[in-house]
Amino acid sequence: MKSKIYTVSPSEVGKASLPVPVEFYKENPHWKNANLQIEVLSDNTLLVRLVNEDEEDDRDEEEKNPMMMRMFLDFLWDEVMKDPSKLVTYTEEMKAEADKLLEGVTLDWDEDCDE
Repeated sequence: MKSKIYTVSPSEVGKASLPVPVEFYKENPHWKNANLQIEVLSDNTLLVRLVNEDEEDDRDEEEKNPMMMRMFLDFLWDEVMKDPSKLVTYTEEMKAEADKLLEGVTLDWDEDCDE
């Protein structure tokens, strides 16, 4: 089942919108006139994304298969809830090791595999 993503422009904010404290916009002024995308993950969970014009092209690539991202995030959340002590900080050393392992690796993405 593909989830629906709702796009909200700044002119629509305030029309039957979710309440956001004024302090939020003071501390995060880049959200004040931002385009938003809202995805319903479950009956009590929404994913709200800030979409800058610069990022919209990058988001197109990510949104080709939002279900995979959702499944991955659900898996991570389940693991964290089972045992929060398993969380570790991602370090520069871990990044360097991953970069070394992936050095020279190229992916050939088959567009027919999107579904």
